[in-house]
Amino acid sequence: MTTRSEREKAQKLNEQHQAILSKLLREDDNKYCADCQAKGERNTLSLKRGPRWASWNLGVFMCIRCAGIHRNLGVHISRVKSVNLDQWTPEQIQSMVDMGNHRARRLYEAHLPDSFQRPQTDQYPPLSASSPPALF
Repeated sequence: MTTRSEREKAQKLNEQHQAILSKLLREDDNKYCADCQAKGERNTLSLKRGPRWASWNLGVFMCIRCAGIHRNLGVHISRVKSVNLDQWTPEQIQSMVDMGNHRARRLYEAHLPDSFQRPQTDQYPPLSASSPPALF
């Protein structure tokens, strides 16, 4: 059983984590999905577009469509969480702070050929487990 003070402490920590994630999502590179470049819509509650999901072990923000693809890759490759709906641990938050989409692109895409073109949201075929995201 948790006491009232423990619940209040957990709620306060969750609010701090949400504030950090919101701040990170305001950074230019994090406004777009790390894989397909879908841009988050301003002033909307829609969770279908833009980066409202994250792979915390890879440190990237992504749209719901790419989050589904990442989930199909398995947790040994990508650990997906909702930015808004899930509880985050301090370690997971730190992973996002340390990486972010900009740094992740520099790391994961360092050896892509100059001719590589990132697929756009409307270029994706219907979702399937055999459709890997652009970063992998």
